[in-house]
Amino acid sequence: MWIAGLMGLLVLGACGRGTQAAGDATGDSLEAWAPDPAQAEHDISADAMAWADSIMEYMTVEEMAGQLIMPAVYSDVSQESMSVLKRYASDFHVGGVVLLKGSAEAAREISDTLRKMLAAPPFVAIDAEWGLAMRLDGTPEFPRNGRIAADAEETLLFDYGYEVARECRAIGINMVLGPVLDVLSPGTRRSGIGTRSFGRDAVRASSLGVAYAKGLESGGVMSVAKHFPGHGSADADSHKKLPAVKKSREELESSDLLPFREYVGNGLSAIMTGHLYVPALDGEEVPVTVSEKILRTLVRKEMGFEGLIVTDAMNMAGASGNSAADAIMAGADIVLAPANTEEELTALSDAVRNGRMPAGELRDRVRRVLFYKYMVAREKPGEGKIWDTAEAERIIKLLR
Repeated sequence: MWIAGLMGLLVLGACGRGTQAAGDATGDSLEAWAPDPAQAEHDISADAMAWADSIMEYMTVEEMAGQLIMPAVYSDVSQESMSVLKRYASDFHVGGVVLLKGSAEAAREISDTLRKMLAAPPFVAIDAEWGLAMRLDGTPEFPRNGRIAADAEETLLFDYGYEVARECRAIGINMVLGPVLDVLSPGTRRSGIGTRSFGRDAVRASSLGVAYAKGLESGGVMSVAKHFPGHGSADADSHKKLPAVKKSREELESSDLLPFREYVGNGLSAIMTGHLYVPALDGEEVPVTVSEKILRTLVRKEMGFEGLIVTDAMNMAGASGNSAADAIMAGADIVLAPANTEEELTALSDAVRNGRMPAGELRDRVRRVLFYKYMVAREKPGEGKIWDTAEAERIIKLLR
């Protein structure tokens, strides 16, 4: 799995280009870049970067911009829903989708449809903070994070993440928007996080959340830790407005930031930004999602994070007045669930064409995205039963 030794491998400088055309980028074409098993020291990251460059060689600005956008779609295969999905793929060349509520069978069909239509393998993401049942009917129901047994240990959370990854791969999902690493603060009831969090103990939230993420990634599915730099003490729900987190830098370091630093230190894959105003980190009253000071300076430079920076859903009230282009130019790599995908893609492409965003920065973002797509696309699809109820039931019993 790609988490082992990933830190330091993602170098966004010039890479040698391949000769593979974008139209040949799907399916078995990735096998052409697979290392020889006899080469024990083979650096897969070099293959991933060469593959990414070979894909970008044939991409227009609009197609590259599309790689950075993931609209939300219901897990539904009605004629209307599939028509919208196919337009996202054929007209907007999106980098993937975020699955909302629906059925596991529909999720599988959506995943298969995107893989057939898109030139580069798609990310198919879902909120699975406590398993697929958070979004998909008829799937194993694990307890919410805040209701997990007090004696639950890291080994159990690793097994839990590994089982969820197996279930995800069985229906074509390769990215989980979790774990929640938000640490609750005493007396805070309006943050909107509640039992989504592992609780008020930053060390416990860190150990359990990171273990779950390791299980996901060892099982072949990307994790996305959220909601950076911590939503647990926010004074409101970011679905409804832009909340403030009024802690000092010292307080943030001793609590909210601790789980994220542990996540980064373990070489895990992606961090989701919260739509939060954090004056101790950036005095300008803007969401973290569009704060260059936080994304570029804190996350990239100070914390040394080299993975993907993913926004929370941009159709939330906490992000109101800010665009996908604003988030990408601030340092994000992927924008989730814009309110209007077509308008946001046009604005992002225009920002590159008129010089507001250097073309080299767009290419660097796309290269990073394709690097991780290479990693997840090389994982084998799920085998056997879609739901291994014996293993799921064992874990559910222990978690409770």
